[in-house]
Amino acid sequence: MKTLLKLSSLAILATSAAAAGTTEATATTATTEPWITGSVSAGFDSSYYFRGLWFSNNNFWGAVNLSAPIADKLTLGLGALYTETVDTNIAGGGGELDYSEMDLIASLSYEHDFATFGLVVTNYHFFETFSGEIDGVSNGGGIYDAEVKNALDIGLTMTKSFGDFKLYLGSWFDTKIDGWYYEAGLDYTYEVNDKLSLVPVVQMGYAIDYYTNNGSDEEGLTHVRAALSAPYKATDSVTVTPYIACNFGLETRKDLNVNETRNDVYGGVSVTYAF
Repeated sequence: MKTLLKLSSLAILATSAAAAGTTEATATTATTEPWITGSVSAGFDSSYYFRGLWFSNNNFWGAVNLSAPIADKLTLGLGALYTETVDTNIAGGGGELDYSEMDLIASLSYEHDFATFGLVVTNYHFFETFSGEIDGVSNGGGIYDAEVKNALDIGLTMTKSFGDFKLYLGSWFDTKIDGWYYEAGLDYTYEVNDKLSLVPVVQMGYAIDYYTNNGSDEEGLTHVRAALSAPYKATDSVTVTPYIACNFGLETRKDLNVNETRNDVYGGVSVTYAF
């Protein structure tokens, strides 16, 4: 799963001009922006966390995002993401974990004067089950989600800008397990120069019956995530973004992130081509 993917929105622009004089007239050719815009990304994460829950280590991933305006201030987004571990050893000699996942995402984004609101539907497919597999056997043990291979959630989001700050709020309902997840986040963009920025972010999650069993509380805080990314605009179309982060596991995750310490520092890098 992935937090949420960022979807751009551009309106169709068409301009034309004509000038008339007493003896001649000229006209300029209309120009338009592409109706569909998007991006292709690839990256590496030393640990894969989603909503405070650890899944695997040393993951390579790829993603594609497309967006198109369908009405005034309303944008349709479509996306897909695939991630797979190349080396995850379970602590305590548990063995080599196999884990891979494909996410398909559809969204509607509305740009109101107050904030940007979104409706997001995500379908998740876990090729080796939600918990991954060791030698063809689910790593979930007796957990009820151990044999889960598909899930779908529906989310409502809001993004509000305050100068260089952005506030994120979201809630999601998982139709597979009838569980709720809520998250709030805040980031700040500091432009070092016209190519490099520094973006610190902090996020906190809260879960209700959302993959929180196996001895953990069924309702409560999931985690706090603090991260610093440094997007570098290599060209007008290519951005390289290294990051470092720390996941602080809280009450509903403390007994589930069994392969990692309660507070786990990790990092990664991504390359994005926008078109």
